[in-house]
Amino acid sequence: MSSMSAQAGKRTGAKRLVTMALFAAVLCVSAYISIPLPLPGAPHITMLNFVILLIALLFPPLDAFLIILVWMLLGIIGLPVFIGGGSGFGYLLMPYGGYTAVFPLVGLLLPLLRGRSYSRLRYTLAAVAGAVFIDLFGTFWLMHMNQLGLTVGLLAGFVPFIPLDLVKSVVAAQIVPAFRRVMAG
Repeated sequence: MSSMSAQAGKRTGAKRLVTMALFAAVLCVSAYISIPLPLPGAPHITMLNFVILLIALLFPPLDAFLIILVWMLLGIIGLPVFIGGGSGFGYLLMPYGGYTAVFPLVGLLLPLLRGRSYSRLRYTLAAVAGAVFIDLFGTFWLMHMNQLGLTVGLLAGFVPFIPLDLVKSVVAAQIVPAFRRVMAG
């Protein structure tokens, strides 16, 4: 009997790793699904935040953190997985790099905020908080890197992104049960 439970444990561990790798791959692709903003030097609006929030809503804290960390390390070592095909450690140090740099922290903290059992309201509020946190962190990073005041910083780094990011966060929270059913099967 212990041989059977050892095999079941290996299958469960392998399934977990494959699922995590699949989400890391989806994260890589999501940076390429983008709409450019008509501002000079501005990043694109992408599906990256949506996938980050979905990962943080689906996985336990350590798994979510590791998925995002693997993606980030791929970008840091030079694979073009950041927005617009960007890569390298320098990407994170650019004015808009703060939006990306904060993702592992969101992957670690958002699962703690959302709780263990699914509640549509709690998951939605957690996802909205995650989107606001990402956009505020990125905005303050942008302000620091470009020595912008609060008003200009918010107009350049927060206002253009937050409406769609709020929509993406609400949608991510609503589709968690469907993803969990597929992942359990």
